[in-house]
Amino acid sequence: MKIPVIKHLTTFIENNDEDYIVETLEVLEDLTEIPSLKDGELDVIGELISNMYGALEVHKEIKKGTPKKDALNDFMKRVLGSIDQ
Repeated sequence: MKIPVIKHLTTFIENNDEDYIVETLEVLEDLTEIPSLKDGELDVIGELISNMYGALEVHKEIKKGTPKKDALNDFMKRVLGSIDQ
């Protein structure tokens, strides 16, 4: 996951609507079912999916009243904490 990408996607959600991200996720997840995709291609799609889900999580916290910077930092701490365990 890349914090600049998540931050950009979060701004996109704020300026538009989270439904765009949700629908894009559905398309990307469906694409992962193509048997002829190479590992590198799946990695790229997986990275996009991870960043989009991250942006949705950050946006959810922002809607609860958490400042954007704090929501981003808290999300990355949770991610890094889950990797360390």
